[in-house]
Amino acid sequence: MLYITFKLLAGFIILFIIITFVGRKIINQITPFTFIGSIVIGEFLGNAVYEEHVRILEIIYSISLWGLLLFIVEFLDRKFLPFRRLFQGKPSALIKNGVIDREELKKCRMNINQLQSLLRQNGTFSAREVAYCFLESNGSLSILKKPKYQMTTAEDFNLPEKPVHVPVTIIRDGKLLKNELKSIGFDETWLKKQLAMHNVSKYHDVFLAEWLEGDGIFIQKC
Repeated sequence: MLYITFKLLAGFIILFIIITFVGRKIINQITPFTFIGSIVIGEFLGNAVYEEHVRILEIIYSISLWGLLLFIVEFLDRKFLPFRRLFQGKPSALIKNGVIDREELKKCRMNINQLQSLLRQNGTFSAREVAYCFLESNGSLSILKKPKYQMTTAEDFNLPEKPVHVPVTIIRDGKLLKNELKSIGFDETWLKKQLAMHNVSKYHDVFLAEWLEGDGIFIQKC
C-alpha cells in the first residue's frame, strides 16, 4: 500500500506539471491530438500504479517523456501554421447558406440522423433554422442560425406567448416516414401536393423534409 501511495504521488505531481506547461487544452480535449494525449497519459498512470514490476522512476520517465512530446507539439502548433493544420485539422461546414452539404457529411462519415441528433443537442430542433453549421475538430457543432430564428424572447416585444411545437421529419434520405406523416394528421396525397409545389415528383428526390406547425414544410432536395 505504501508503494502504491508513492506511485500515485509521483504520478500526481508529474500530471500537475504537464497540465501547467501544456495548458488547459489537454483537459478540454480541444483537438483530436489532445484527446489522444490525455487518454495515453491516463493509461500510463493507471497501468503503472498497479503493476508491481513498474518502478516509480519508470513512471516518472514515461509520463515525462509523453508530456515533453505534448509540449513540443503545442509549441509547434502555436508557432507554425502548417503544424497547426496537421494536428488540429479544420472545421467542416456541414450546412452552408441553409443547405446541408451531403458530400461534407460523407467526408465526416456522418448521416442525416446523426446531424439532426447533434443539432438537437445544441438546442436546434430543425435544420431549417440553420444558416451555417460547422463540425469542429473536437466533434462539437458551431451553429449560426438564420436571422428570424436567432434568440429573442416574447418579453422583448411585449408579445403574448405562443405554443411550442417540435418539427417532425417526414422524409429522410429519400424515404417516406409513414408513421411520422400520420402523427401530424396528413396523408400522402397532401404530401405529394406539397412536394409538387417545390417541383419535386418523387420521394427519392428529397434528402430531408420536415413539418413544423405554424411554419409549414421544409424541403431539401437530393
